[in-house]
Amino acid sequence: MSGESCRADVWLWRARFFKTRSLAAKFVDEGRVRLTRSGQESRLDKAARPVKVGDGLVFAMSGRLVAVRVEAFGERRGPPAEARTLYSTLETS
Repeated sequence: MSGESCRADVWLWRARFFKTRSLAAKFVDEGRVRLTRSGQESRLDKAARPVKVGDGLVFAMSGRLVAVRVEAFGERRGPPAEARTLYSTLETS
């Protein structure tokens, strides 16, 4: 993994949106995550797709829409306080 990108499933797991990396990978593989990069929106279709700092991710989880901006990748899946430093919440319309 390079320093400027991270696998989508790994990032979602490290940011503690999913309990396991395999759950995150399944969620991405089902096409349930939208990625916005440089104003272009696309749907992530493979868990190995890279996310970069500044990317916007939108997905539905537990009946609510989650919209976040990737701020960092992290080195591990740390405690919740550490995980919250990996993203900032975006306003949804």
